[in-house]
Amino acid sequence: MSAAETLPAVPVPAAGPGERPARVVAVVGPPNSGKSTLFNRLTGLRQKVANFPGVTVEQHVGKLKIEDAAELDVIDLPGVYSLTPRSEDEQVTHDVLMGRMEGVPKPDTILLILDVTNLGRHLVLAAPILALGLPTLIVLNMADELEKRGGDVEAEALAQRLGAPVALISAASGEGYDTVLQFLRGRIGVPRPVELLPVLSDIPRCREWAARLGEAANYQAPAPPVWTRRLDGVFLHPVAGPLVFVAVVVAVFQSIFTAAAPLMNLVDRAVSLSGGWIGRVLPDGVLRQLLVEGVWAGVGSVLVFLPQILLLFLFIGILEDSGYLARAALIADRTMAKVGLQGKSFIPLLSAYACAVPAIMSTRTIENKRDRIATILIAPFMTCSARLPVYTLIIAAFLPEKPLFGPVLGTRAAALLGLYLLGFLAAVVTARVLKSSVLKSERTPFLLEMPPYRRPTLRQIGLRLLDRTKVFLQRAGTVILGMSVVLWVLAHVPLKHGAAPEIAESFAGTIGRVVEPVIAPLGFNWKIGIGLVTSIAAREVIVGTLGTIYGIEGDTDSQGLQQALRHDLTPAGAVALLVFFAFAMQCMSTIAVVRRETGGWTWPALQFAYMGVLAWVGAFVAFRVVTALLA
Repeated sequence: MSAAETLPAVPVPAAGPGERPARVVAVVGPPNSGKSTLFNRLTGLRQKVANFPGVTVEQHVGKLKIEDAAELDVIDLPGVYSLTPRSEDEQVTHDVLMGRMEGVPKPDTILLILDVTNLGRHLVLAAPILALGLPTLIVLNMADELEKRGGDVEAEALAQRLGAPVALISAASGEGYDTVLQFLRGRIGVPRPVELLPVLSDIPRCREWAARLGEAANYQAPAPPVWTRRLDGVFLHPVAGPLVFVAVVVAVFQSIFTAAAPLMNLVDRAVSLSGGWIGRVLPDGVLRQLLVEGVWAGVGSVLVFLPQILLLFLFIGILEDSGYLARAALIADRTMAKVGLQGKSFIPLLSAYACAVPAIMSTRTIENKRDRIATILIAPFMTCSARLPVYTLIIAAFLPEKPLFGPVLGTRAAALLGLYLLGFLAAVVTARVLKSSVLKSERTPFLLEMPPYRRPTLRQIGLRLLDRTKVFLQRAGTVILGMSVVLWVLAHVPLKHGAAPEIAESFAGTIGRVVEPVIAPLGFNWKIGIGLVTSIAAREVIVGTLGTIYGIEGDTDSQGLQQALRHDLTPAGAVALLVFFAFAMQCMSTIAVVRRETGGWTWPALQFAYMGVLAWVGAFVAFRVVTALLA
């Protein structure tokens, strides 16, 4: 292999007096080529690195300061296979490169990232990129993987044919990274091209051009990874594949309850002790009551569930980075086809198990507009991490832990899995209804580039968990904290004879009494009603709300919260509450992103309405059925 450093260097032109040349670098490449990995290395930012296409759905901007050069703006663009936009994410890349994206300067330098192990397919993208006429470095990524699997390429020969410098690197390990920095400093010269660019509209000629370049560079495609072939024989098998997927899902949910329990107990103990300490240190008064009964009871009741949320993200991260989830999308394509969608819709739906907001944004990879709208409308049915505190609190309060299939699956894990399946079933049925009526369209073929299996790195997984912890704590410190303070204030006014009223007679109690007639048929009282109102801001807020309400009444730890719930809810009411949260929209951030992605309020209003009606009807049916069964 020849490194790009061997190309002749040219000096950087000196800037005139008072001039500061604009340096905007665009990172472009096909999906799953390692763009975000290189972007993170350049800027120090921690963008999500997943092992399936369609992760970057918006441009991300970071700063890079290198010696002998001005500070650079580096833009990580969505992955594309061409510059002819067919989807929303491809449109983003096209508009930025053409200087048509409002608020984003046109790049004056391009880093084109290509997976060197798939150079035959990816090299076609070099033609439209070079046709832009901007200084471009062709970055052949995953050089370590190419060498390990017996492949080869002459980077210098390819550079001479293209008329553009070529760097052979591994963004993950940092091998060849200095070449990229040298190019950005302007110290790598540009050879004269040997090959003329093909007519971009002539796709067959472009492919011939790419093949000819590969031959000139003596490109030897690497052998397929042995383990990839063997594992795909199992994971993509029409019978074994779905069974393995089910086994993985069961293992994840069982672990959420069993493995997280010791850490949850530690967090619960820490919250209880710290709340008691605050109560002892501060003098008796309004501030003490606010901090102990309002802030700490509300926020602390949610913090207890952080270990479970992180454990869920740990499993998702491992499955993503290993390459397994790309196979899961291919398996899911068979199910998606039956409801009028395709496997590409599965990737946003899978992302929604973490959070519906980025999941809805990732629908930009779907070319068919009606498929995209349908996916947006069903994504909130998938059980996001915000529902997890609600589910686990209620399940732990009403369902004792007993083995169902030995140590493999317990009652609580089975209940949690059932709720996840309920949300998925609602999404599938809704998609079927939409795709057979208002969003009916021709099915488009599902094309997905299968990455090789890779060993997840502790660094990437650790950084991801750290980021999720920061996001969770920020949410706890803003939305949940704010709602806890507001609720505590509403629970202490209006004053009666200079003292706080009973919570039932407060403004908060009044809100609960107003909604109680609507929710009483579901088995909910006014306290649950307050929680349902506040949870419109974010689903997990109901846990903080109940923590604040019961904290005022003296129940401050998780065990006390569970006991208080058992006092205010029957088992049938608990099931109804679980079903309600499985279907209800209850997230202002999701509503806002749906409005942005659909271009108006029509679809989010319709979505909020039908999910709310379905939640009420589903909870009503669940309450009546369970009541009859327990009678």
